[in-house]
Amino acid sequence: MTRLPHPLVSATRLKQRLDAGEPSTLLDARWVLGGESQRHAYDESHLPGARWVEFDDALTGTPGDGGEGGRHPMPNRKSFQSAMRAAGVMNDVPVVVYDASNSLAAARAWWLLRYFGKLDVQVLDGGFDAWVAAGGDVVPGEDTPAEEGDFVATPRQLTAVDAEGAADLADRHLLIDARSPERFAGQNEPVDAVAGRIPGAVNIPALSNVGPDGRFLSTDDLAMRFTAKGLPTHQRVGVYCGSGVQAMHLALALEVSGVFPDPAVYVGSWSDWITDPDRPVESDAWT
Repeated sequence: MTRLPHPLVSATRLKQRLDAGEPSTLLDARWVLGGESQRHAYDESHLPGARWVEFDDALTGTPGDGGEGGRHPMPNRKSFQSAMRAAGVMNDVPVVVYDASNSLAAARAWWLLRYFGKLDVQVLDGGFDAWVAAGGDVVPGEDTPAEEGDFVATPRQLTAVDAEGAADLADRHLLIDARSPERFAGQNEPVDAVAGRIPGAVNIPALSNVGPDGRFLSTDDLAMRFTAKGLPTHQRVGVYCGSGVQAMHLALALEVSGVFPDPAVYVGSWSDWITDPDRPVESDAWT
């Protein structure tokens, strides 16, 4: 059985590896929800050799009619493979992906690469900010791969579910909502047309698993947090959020903790759930 690398790599450790000439494909996936492309930040400065990955082009598909699939649906295999090859991803070269700091976009890239069969992939803990704080070099301009990658996408290396699967997890197992407590409670919904949550879900905000510097809490701290929520007592666990970004971040935190690796991710998440008016909605705002 192939031994997977730890899902996180520190800036110090990555610098040591690069200084030693160890091969790595670096992907810059900086992104802001609802904001403009962060390509300008990449052009201004990025890790030496890093290739740009545009979130909306590479890390999401196109929503279906009526919004089915959610705001950020799963990209199809061929388009994801093409985007990763254009970024220089090789079958036999490890990948390190980073964003600005909190790893939301990087976790999305990590999960998708893992889902599509790229097992030797890690997230730079703390992202670009951690790299700069550690004294890592940065360069301007664009780094173009010398040759196109040969990555072959093979789906279902991690678990994904649809709305029916998410409902089953909430009813018979454990479904975790990774959004903020206010959105989970249905008391503040700044993005989607309907406020609330999937009935039966519990709340563990994804961003509560990182510190102020954007780095993930320690393995022990994460394990204690998840154990306190009762995760080890469940045979199946699923995660969702607004559109499948924070859910993958929570999946990464669960992987780091070792408490429940490979939770089922409802990629369409809340933005897909609410496209069917017959699906039930729960909200504390009504109580």
